[in-house]
Amino acid sequence: MTLLAFDWAIIIEKLILIAIIVLTTLLITLYTTFGERKVAAILQDRPGPNRAGPFGLFQPLADGLKLIMKEEIIPTSASKWLFILGPGLAMTASLMTSAVIPWGTELHLFGRTIELQIADINIGLLYVFAVVSMGVYGIMIGGWASNNKFSLMSALRAASQAISYEIAMGLALIALLMTTGSLSLKTIVADQVAGNWWNVVYQPLGFLIFFICAMAECNRTPFDLPEAENELNFGYHQEYSSMKLGFYLFAEYVNMIMSSAIMASMYFGGYDLPFFDESTVAPNIAAIIGVGTLLIKIVLFVFLFMWIRWTIPRFRYDQLMNLGWKKMIPLALLNMLITGALILSKL
Repeated sequence: MTLLAFDWAIIIEKLILIAIIVLTTLLITLYTTFGERKVAAILQDRPGPNRAGPFGLFQPLADGLKLIMKEEIIPTSASKWLFILGPGLAMTASLMTSAVIPWGTELHLFGRTIELQIADINIGLLYVFAVVSMGVYGIMIGGWASNNKFSLMSALRAASQAISYEIAMGLALIALLMTTGSLSLKTIVADQVAGNWWNVVYQPLGFLIFFICAMAECNRTPFDLPEAENELNFGYHQEYSSMKLGFYLFAEYVNMIMSSAIMASMYFGGYDLPFFDESTVAPNIAAIIGVGTLLIKIVLFVFLFMWIRWTIPRFRYDQLMNLGWKKMIPLALLNMLITGALILSKL
């Protein structure tokens, strides 16, 4: 009975942690759209949203309400169930990435030790890679089920783009694995916390490759060819409206936030705060500081995503594919060979 009660306690803890992470992510995502519009406004020397509420802070709520209240339309020629499945799959896949991210150390509440990570699996990086790949299916299914040639062309672009850049991303992960010796994100972060240097010092080229591939996976400018309005109208979500369209739009921002969290964990120490000694404060305070540190790193990466979007123009599609196959993959292979040579030289 004690073992059974203990198991239920762990399940309840994990369910509460899942709810907190998902709801917090959705709230942050809601205001990331507001932040993007403000960043764009600053870079373009204009006010941005400033009417709904003080400083325009209610604008995301107004946008969300508008999406919910809009009429649900499913084209008569569309495949209904797949049309509904597409945005749901895209949104679910984007949120699933959060399961293996270590958001902090641990909390001590009610006589229990609570890990601030939903699941510590020893193949965490492979799990992230698999879930990121699943998100493409949501785009492909939505584009095909719409029975619209522009949506289908956009979905094909998204699939070929994802395949091209996932190869380079995987090779960058192999170089990181050679450096860290583990696929567990918790172990990777713990090694950076225990050591003196973050992994970006050992893998600067690997980080740059991973960051560029992350932008391509998130369909962010200059890699937003699946949503090129001047070529494909609205892209793969051309026929979508109301919250089904909202799911696709939200999934892009959730992917951006999760990509930022993964990059911060793999290359920038995760919840590690430089020059901060955890032993000087209570364990719970140290855990909260760690969570805040990771969130600050995520915000900085998200700002970098936005800055690049409103600064660099969109590629042509042949330029995008040439960059993926002729530049990123050879660079990732070179980085892997250099990493292997340096490791062998130390043996």
